[in-house]
Amino acid sequence: MRNQKGMRVMLAACLSLTALMAGCGAQTAGPSESPASAAAASPSGTSAGGKEDAVPVGILHSLTGTMSISEVSVKDAEMMAIEEINKAGGVLGKQLKPIVEDGASDWPTFAEKTKKLLQKDKAAVIFGGWTSSSRKAVLPVVEQNKGLFFYPVQYEGLESSPYIFYTGATTNQQIVPAVTWLLQNKGKKFFLLGSDYVFPRTANKIIKEQLKAEGGQLIAEEYTPLGHTDYNTIISKIKKDKPDVIFNTLNGDSNVAFFKQLKDAGISSKDLTTLSVSIAEEEIRGIGASVLEGHYAAWNYFQTTDTPENKKFVEAYKAKYGKDRVTDDPIEAGYFGVYLWAEAVKKAGSFEVEKVKAAAKELEFQAPGGKVKIDGENQHVYKTVRIGQVQADGQFKEVWNSGQPVKPDPFLKTYPWGSEVTKK
Repeated sequence: MRNQKGMRVMLAACLSLTALMAGCGAQTAGPSESPASAAAASPSGTSAGGKEDAVPVGILHSLTGTMSISEVSVKDAEMMAIEEINKAGGVLGKQLKPIVEDGASDWPTFAEKTKKLLQKDKAAVIFGGWTSSSRKAVLPVVEQNKGLFFYPVQYEGLESSPYIFYTGATTNQQIVPAVTWLLQNKGKKFFLLGSDYVFPRTANKIIKEQLKAEGGQLIAEEYTPLGHTDYNTIISKIKKDKPDVIFNTLNGDSNVAFFKQLKDAGISSKDLTTLSVSIAEEEIRGIGASVLEGHYAAWNYFQTTDTPENKKFVEAYKAKYGKDRVTDDPIEAGYFGVYLWAEAVKKAGSFEVEKVKAAAKELEFQAPGGKVKIDGENQHVYKTVRIGQVQADGQFKEVWNSGQPVKPDPFLKTYPWGSEVTKK
């Protein structure tokens, strides 16, 4: 009897403990949830303790796959901005709670994760993306759910969504001025090389119209799949065609293969001018400065950009992530995008999307690369255009800039030949 009674007492205690844990909301992440998702704030923005002190914000980048070489560092910069804002007291008295998701270099995954962040996690905003394919996958989801998405990378233009803020360059802030500079300084014969997806194909459509208008000549146009690694056939074609310029819109780790094979083929920057629009300091770190030295890139920011804000930004980034880490244009655009959203929320006095959008019109911010301003018409950002040459230390020497921030013109309305692009 004593044993039976003892067993009943133990059973009752176990049942009580189980009920207590259930009542306290103890749980573990499901098999499809990331740890960050499981730790997210509830839809109302309340923490597990019930106190309204945290606002969920989404971070969505390719942390794996071919695009991870570029996107991981942008995620790091956005996380640093959130941490700085939280240390300074948060936004409207609330802390920001980042929910990090992996787009995995797969465009349907970007759409799926965006839906999760907006519908399940109730994220007030999402910062993320790199490729135009990822952005195109996200766009209908944010529009259907009336969510906010901050996109930090240069792109091909010809787009404007009421629920996307574009903190990277549009075409007239990178590609068009780069082509003009090349025509004036490096030659007329262009070889266009890109990855086979939205951005390179649209960018090259624009470049071809510009070449016609400004006296350039198209020698060849070649595309390879994302992740492609064998460029020997294309390099043989380059040797045969003898262009003055390679305009490079390859993305991801294909750049590693192309530039190493170009060097192995005996073609250096002294032999042939190559200008890229998706290779920045982070990619140089992965490819090797010895491989890229002397080649060019067009951006709006370099780690070497001389402003007080940039000195502070670079020091903070290296202190947090390691002295061997570098900053670059998308990293900076991801970083200041978080601050732009936070300033818009403060100005609106609310986290409500429509109020934040209204408050963001013409909002200015002193970013590491210089003053930026949100264009109230298209939600792109005024940015200074810069062209740099890769140095032996992996940094850029700036060889040209626009002198002042350039108004974004995503539909090329200010160019006589722009209508030829938009009507096709």
